[in-house]
Amino acid sequence: MNSWVRILVHVALLFPVLVDSAVRQYTFDVVMKNTTRLCSSKPIVTVNGQFPGPTLYAREDDTVLVKVVNHVNYNLSIHWHGIRQLRTGWADGPAYITQCPIQTGQSYVYNFTITGQRGTLLWHAHILWLRSTVHGAIVIFPKRGVPYPFPKPDDEVVVVLGEWWKSDTEAVINEALKSGLAPNVSDAHTINGHPGPISNCPSQGGFTLPVENGKTYMLRLINAALNEELFFKIAGHELTVVEVDATYVKPFKTDTILIAPGQTTNVLVSADQKSGIYMVAASPFMDSPIAVDNLTATATLHYSGTLANTGTTLTTPPPQNATPIANNFVNSLRSLNSKKYPALVPQTIDHNLFFTVGLGINPCPTCKAGNGSRAVAAMNNVTFVMPTTALLQAHFFNISGVFTTDFPGNPPHVFNYTGTPPSSLQTTNGTKVFRLAYNTTVQLVLQDTSILAPENHPIHLHGFNFFAIGRGLGNYNPKTDPRNFNLVDPVERNTIGVPAGGWVAIRFRADNPGVWFMHCHLEIHTTWGLKMAFLVDNGKGPNQSLLPPPSDYPKC
Repeated sequence: MNSWVRILVHVALLFPVLVDSAVRQYTFDVVMKNTTRLCSSKPIVTVNGQFPGPTLYAREDDTVLVKVVNHVNYNLSIHWHGIRQLRTGWADGPAYITQCPIQTGQSYVYNFTITGQRGTLLWHAHILWLRSTVHGAIVIFPKRGVPYPFPKPDDEVVVVLGEWWKSDTEAVINEALKSGLAPNVSDAHTINGHPGPISNCPSQGGFTLPVENGKTYMLRLINAALNEELFFKIAGHELTVVEVDATYVKPFKTDTILIAPGQTTNVLVSADQKSGIYMVAASPFMDSPIAVDNLTATATLHYSGTLANTGTTLTTPPPQNATPIANNFVNSLRSLNSKKYPALVPQTIDHNLFFTVGLGINPCPTCKAGNGSRAVAAMNNVTFVMPTTALLQAHFFNISGVFTTDFPGNPPHVFNYTGTPPSSLQTTNGTKVFRLAYNTTVQLVLQDTSILAPENHPIHLHGFNFFAIGRGLGNYNPKTDPRNFNLVDPVERNTIGVPAGGWVAIRFRADNPGVWFMHCHLEIHTTWGLKMAFLVDNGKGPNQSLLPPPSDYPKC
C-alpha cells in the first residue's frame, strides 16, 4: 500500500476510537535500521524502524503515556515539541535540561496530559544530532463534538519535511566540532522521508499524495530538518493557512509556505484543478551568505484516474534568498482571536528582557582547521555549557553547583548589533538560567547580530506558547518600535524566526513551574551554545507547583 494511502487509512481507523479524555499508550522502540536514500545505504537511528517515525494521535485533554525503550548505543531522550507540559517538566525531554538521557538498554515512560491544545506538533530526539532521523508527528484532534473553526476537510495527511546526509550525522557534527568550523550541509531535503528523483539518483521515487477531484485535504506540515528553513509549494494549487504551531490563525491564501525547523503549519488544499500530476516542492530559504543544501525535495499530488505516464505539472521554487516571500508569509499570520479561541496577550509586563542571538569566535588550541579558533553561538554573549546533572533535577532537589541564576536580562556589552561588529568576538561560557516568579509576564526582544554573519534564527521556547507582537529590521528601538506592536491578534507560536539582521518581540505568561529550555532550532547553533533556560518557581498550592519526578526517571 502506498505510504500516503496508509497514513490516510491510519487516520480514518483512529478517528472513531478517540473517545473523550482517554489515556493513549504508545511504545517507542529506538532501534537501528539500514536505510537507502540517494542510491546509498547507511544504518540510522529510528523509532520502531520507521523514518519518519510513527505519528502520535490524541485528543485535547487526553493523557499520553509513551514508553521509550533504548536499544541503540547512543544515550537518548525525546522531546514533545510544543506540548505545554503543565507541571510535568519531567516529561519535556531535552537531555540534561529536564532529564538525564535514557541509557542503552533502559526505558522511560513519558507521561503528560494535553491541556487546552489541539492541532499539529512534533516529537523528536533532543540530544546530539539524533533528531535528524528520530522524529515524527503529533496530531491532536479537538475534543469530541468540537468542530474545526474552518470547513472540515475530506481528508488529512501528515507531511514531514526533513534533511538527509549520506554520512552518519554524528560523524558530521563531531568532525565539525573537532575542526572548529561549520559542518557539512545535508545532501538532500526530504518529504515524508523521500527526496524524490535527483540527477545523480534518478531512479529514486518520491512521495505521492492521491487526491480526488472536488475534495479538500488538510496537510499537516512539519519542518523536522536540522538546520534549514524551507519553502513549500504545490504546482497550480493555492494553500489556505489555518493553523501554525497548534494554534488557529485567521485563514489566508498563499502559494508558498515558509516553515522553520520546529514549526508546524496546517493548510487546506482543494483538488480543484484539471486531473493530472502536480509537483510538490520543499526548498531552502537562506538570505545570508551561509552555505545550505540547495537541492529541492519533490513529491507529487496525483488526481485519481490520472494515467501513470501523464507528464507532471512543475512549479518553480522561490529563490533561496527570497526575503520578500518569507516576510509576506510571516506578516500574514494573525491569531484567530475568536470568542472560543481568544488571543490572551499579556497587556502589562513584569519583565522587559532583551537578548542578543548570534555567533562568536572563541580560542581552541586543538582546532587546526580553524587556525586555533572555533565558531560558537550565544545569547547575550553567554555560550551555554551543558551540565552533567539535569537542571530540573538540580532545581527540584536543591543540588548546588549545577547552574547559576544570573543569566543577563540585557546584553552585557552594548554595540551596534546589526552594524560593525565589536573588536572582540569572544563569548563567555556558563550554565546560567533566568529566574521568573510564577505567573509573571515577560516581554522578550530577540535581536540578531552581524557577528560573523547575520542569520535567521528560529528560536524555540519549551513549556509555553508566546505571542509574536512585533518584528523589524536593524536594531530594536525601545522608544519607537513598541508603538507598532500588535497586542490584539498577534500570532501565537512556540518557535519564531528572528529575521537576519533584525529582531522579534514576544510576550508570554510564566504560568508553568519548572525549568524551560529556550534555544535556536538550527541544530548547529544549539550545539555551538545558542541556548539558555528559564527557571519558573512554584506558585501557591499544589496546582501551581511542579509535580515530583516519576519513579523511572533516568539516572545520570
